[in-house]
Amino acid sequence: MEGKASKELFKDVIDKGLCTLCGGCFGFCPYLAFHTERIVRLHQCTLSEGQCYQYCPRTSTDLNAINQQVFGVPYGEDEIGIAKKVFLARSTDKEIQQKAQDGGVVTSLLSFALTEGMIDGAVETKLDDEKVPHGFIARNREELLECAGVSYEPSPVLEAINHLPKESTEKLGFVGLPCHVASLSKMKVSPPANRANIENVKLTIGLFCGWTLSHGFHQFLHNRFDISKAIKFDIPHHPAHSFDVYTKSETQSVDLDELSPFINKACSYCFDMTAEFSDISVGSGRTMFKGWNTVIIRTKAGAEILEIAKGRHAIETQHIPADSLTNLKRASLNKKKKALQNIISMTGGIDDVLYLGISQNLINTLLE
Repeated sequence: MEGKASKELFKDVIDKGLCTLCGGCFGFCPYLAFHTERIVRLHQCTLSEGQCYQYCPRTSTDLNAINQQVFGVPYGEDEIGIAKKVFLARSTDKEIQQKAQDGGVVTSLLSFALTEGMIDGAVETKLDDEKVPHGFIARNREELLECAGVSYEPSPVLEAINHLPKESTEKLGFVGLPCHVASLSKMKVSPPANRANIENVKLTIGLFCGWTLSHGFHQFLHNRFDISKAIKFDIPHHPAHSFDVYTKSETQSVDLDELSPFINKACSYCFDMTAEFSDISVGSGRTMFKGWNTVIIRTKAGAEILEIAKGRHAIETQHIPADSLTNLKRASLNKKKKALQNIISMTGGIDDVLYLGISQNLINTLLE
């Protein structure tokens, strides 16, 4: 991004409400920090060109270049992106099933990859004692289990990569939302200078995402629950309509409508529901398949680790019904359409679609 750094990052992204709080812009930068659900500038940056701007998922993002880098083909019109296989899966590990969200596939795959020496660590989200999410590198099973589950607040998980020393040679797995994966993918297209080799990230697992909760949500949690006792958060699927907080002794809930004011505005401009640039994408099996994950295999690396884990009985799979796959594709397509419509509402026309580097033909198709 020639000629743009943190000043332009605030002007083009943060001040417009487009920041997803992914952590891609800080951790390596002495001028930026994450504080109380926002990015803050500690000092005036003197750089005319900065990697903070370059790797932000809401600055100009050439989806075609990323798709070529990851898959070797141009970005297409598939609702869920490149998909070699789509199926249902779950962990066979009872401890992981108990701790993790839905089927525990992500934790199980990472645990297997660590045990087999495929990776040395897994970049994940971990909650601190106040249940605030942050980036963390888990290097053993115990640490992986500490990261299991979902917080629903945005996590600056990329900070963990940005904090790595330049000389690091650790082989890493990475777990993140679509915005995290987009930032990581931009790094792979144009590798960061004077930092750890981004090619050390050997496996990328993306999580399905509709939105995250920020801008006061953490205080809301503190006001409504004793979250020091919380061991898990969940938003059950239809017909449930609640946000649930689990402790060792009980489950407390609030109506889902109470969370609406806390949905991050930036999520309404997100084009990607299924983390399309991952090796493997993982989401819920939804109501009909409670305790299972929907899994999309996208790359050779993703297929290989899944098949090995399945062969070692760490994962079990089953066919995904046609109507479930159809519903997934419909939801993903609707997210693309709504994001584009919201972007056009902000800019005033299709000549400016903000960060979204897609073809005019795809724009026209989505607007039909």
